[in-house]
Amino acid sequence: MGIIVNQSVKGTIYTYIGVALGFATTGILLPRIYSTDQVGLLKIIVAYAALVSQFGTLGFNGVTIRLFPFFKDQKSGHHGFLSLALITGMVGFLLTLGLFLVFKNWFVDFSSEKSALLIEYLNYLIVLIFFQIFFTLLDGYYTALLNSIHGTFLREVLQRILIIIGIGLFYFNWINFHQFVIFYIASMAIPTIYITITLLKEKQFPLTTDFSFLKKPMLTSIGLMALFSVLNGFSMLIIQTVDTIMVNGMIGLSATGIYSVCFFFGIMVSLPARSILKIANIVSADAWKNNNLAAIRNIYEKSCMTLFIIGLIMFLGLWANIDNVFQILKPEYLPGKWVIFFIGLGSLIDMSTGANSSILGSSKYYKVQTVFLVVLVMLLILNNLLLIPLFGITGAAIGGAVSLSILNLLRYLFLLFKFGLQPFNYKFLIVSGIGIGAYLITALLPPLPNFIADIFVRSSILSILFCLPIYLLKLSPDINEKADEVLRMLKIKN
Repeated sequence: MGIIVNQSVKGTIYTYIGVALGFATTGILLPRIYSTDQVGLLKIIVAYAALVSQFGTLGFNGVTIRLFPFFKDQKSGHHGFLSLALITGMVGFLLTLGLFLVFKNWFVDFSSEKSALLIEYLNYLIVLIFFQIFFTLLDGYYTALLNSIHGTFLREVLQRILIIIGIGLFYFNWINFHQFVIFYIASMAIPTIYITITLLKEKQFPLTTDFSFLKKPMLTSIGLMALFSVLNGFSMLIIQTVDTIMVNGMIGLSATGIYSVCFFFGIMVSLPARSILKIANIVSADAWKNNNLAAIRNIYEKSCMTLFIIGLIMFLGLWANIDNVFQILKPEYLPGKWVIFFIGLGSLIDMSTGANSSILGSSKYYKVQTVFLVVLVMLLILNNLLLIPLFGITGAAIGGAVSLSILNLLRYLFLLFKFGLQPFNYKFLIVSGIGIGAYLITALLPPLPNFIADIFVRSSILSILFCLPIYLLKLSPDINEKADEVLRMLKIKN
């Protein structure tokens, strides 16, 4: 877990900076400066681009996670692995471009009534898809070289700073909304350019090819891994974005704007997991390659406890301040209150199962995970078809939380019965008890007149009541280790 902990700490710092920046954009600036239709447009084009670009990678990111250890060789330029990735990306982009042109007219007819603004900017998707495909491939390659930090910084920090600059230009009337959309898309494209320049500077951008390395067994492995990876990634992305897309199609762009902003607050619970799981993919693949089940068990157990603790404090802090959240947002966002709760709860459940997706996805049973995801996609779509008409945007959030919980239950049961991996113990009950007690005490506090002061006081008290017992009882060795490092830096502890 050493490399996971070291990189995850740095990655988590960037993630939290990104959370602050994301909160400033999605939580404050966008809903206060733009109409719900305009917010909905920005969120839906990103959702569509993410969905299509996942297919456009043709599953090669999964190939990187599982098979790069077999290619890795600095002297040979990793046997032309990067060239193979870039060729695959270009083929994938051309395929998605062709599909876009074929289905464009149908999509226009489908969306014109409830999402007319989207039609005006539909062609901009092509640019966004191109850059997202190649960022995914290059970031996956850089992560395989055991540097997961750079991509996290580019996506979580740099990209959001650029978007805030664009919002400022719009707010002061230096650009109009049309120009802002162009600026917004350019901001999402720059990380791809930046990571390319970084790889070139570090001489990690070999464009040599080594087709002799691609023997039949390796080609078969690449083909199978890519096939199941694209199904896996596509299915997982559908789980993450289909609710936004279905809200747009079934209710309209304005409801999509409300849902996407409230979704952001709920998904904040799981943001710290990104940096841990990103590097866990590579470390798990290496452990499976060496058939090191002890290392797998260690990754699983520690990641479950660490992420559960982090996720629980995030969820409790969010819900303890829910009334303050709607002091920040406009009154028209109030229908999204329970969206925040259910998305946050689903995120907490997901975090409590740790690196199960990394472990299963990097094992020889990666095909099983794909089957789980395909079933879950069908369940999620069915849930949304049933629940959105009944409960509106809250129904979409409930459907997402239920679907994600079932997915993690399936992963847990498979790892339990197939490998005997069982990460949960009595400590999870202790953490839960501490969390519930801390929340109930905090809930008794009377609200302060100033909501900013209330957030600070309420969050501080909750953090002390929760974190201090966790540290003193040493419930997570990783958290205690990093806490001790911070205390030593502050010269509080020798």
